Amino acid sequence: MHGAERTIEAEPDGRAVWIMLFALGTAFSLSQAYRTVGAMMANQLQRDFALSAQQLGLFAGIFHFSFGGLQLLMGVGIDFQGVRRTILAAFPLTIAGAVLSALASDYALVVLGQALIGIGCAPAFLVCTVFIARRFPPARFASVSGLVMGLGGLGMLLTGTPLAWVVEISSWRTAFLVLAAGSALAWLAIFALVREAPPPRQEDGDSVLAAARKFLALFAMPHTWGIVALSAVTYASFITLRGLWLGPLLIERYGYSLLQSGNVALAVSIVALFGPPVFGRLDPPAATRRRWILAFTLAMAGLFALLAFVRGPWAGVAGSLLIGFLTGFVVWQYADVRRAYPEALTGRAMAVFTMAMFLGIALMQWFTGVTASIAQARQADPFTAVLLATAALLLAGAAAFALLPAPRPEQGRA
Repeated sequence: MHGAERTIEAEPDGRAVWIMLFALGTAFSLSQAYRTVGAMMANQLQRDFALSAQQLGLFAGIFHFSFGGLQLLMGVGIDFQGVRRTILAAFPLTIAGAVLSALASDYALVVLGQALIGIGCAPAFLVCTVFIARRFPPARFASVSGLVMGLGGLGMLLTGTPLAWVVEISSWRTAFLVLAAGSALAWLAIFALVREAPPPRQEDGDSVLAAARKFLALFAMPHTWGIVALSAVTYASFITLRGLWLGPLLIERYGYSLLQSGNVALAVSIVALFGPPVFGRLDPPAATRRRWILAFTLAMAGLFALLAFVRGPWAGVAGSLLIGFLTGFVVWQYADVRRAYPEALTGRAMAVFTMAMFLGIALMQWFTGVTASIAQARQADPFTAVLLATAALLLAGAAAFALLPAPRPEQGRA
């Protein structure tokens, strides 16, 4: 992005900068809540609309399809309009989508509501990463990003016990209305608190189409493909578990009640809050970071494979908790992306990485829904199939990351 390489008007550690980052983080936190509602709503949605596992996977995945598919457009919007204007223009669609979902009379309207929510939330994390890249020194990028990802995890806390309680005493429709109200408050906080300098003046001949071409040019760099392949499966594996299958897994395999499964989801979300800040602090040296990223990806794949076959409820809960914490290593991937490209390409590279991450969530949730449906048709355990499919996708992403070209030091920064 133009101007992404600059540190602009405020001091990096100034109080005003942190307040603005916190305000932007509220929208990201709400987006985290929306992407994980399926785990607590799944059983009621299946009952109310007679959904198959594949339809449930589409319900959960459509948010991420619309969220991820618009990352490049949102990146261009930030180029031309800035962080504040972009999030303020998009986020009202989130409120509209949540209200539509709450009032939906059939499955198609719920899916449309999810699509609107995804579009509205599309810039929520990207504006945070661009804000950090512009306002903080490179050495602090991983640690500050980890804090923001931890803040975003507060949204997942809402979709644990609190949302399960709302769904149990009322319905999934009420839960969507609660989230709509929270989204409206987040929009007001950003409107009142976030200030920024005017976007950098575009160069002569620059246009939205030209800016889009510059995004696509990233894919001409060979090392982009390995980064994208891994980004599509790491965070996706956790969100697929926490945001879609954790509730049904606990209820149907282990016999938990909805409120009990909400308590487990809350615990997983709390643990996941601490992962990004911890891994941000433990960011390995640039020369070894990619090896550590690969090692943790393989460990995650092993945990999912273990969950597929371990039937004891406490082992299942412990494995889910461990996956929630270990997912914090994703913050190293952001640091790897920042290093893999020249300073002037930071914003665009972050947009491409974020797009791959959330399209990966959508594809994984859809694919695991299909896998579960096939397993049920063949009288097999759908959860074993889902967990093994997730492990296989993690292994495929790790293989691509390891075997495809890596960035050369001169391509990015030291």
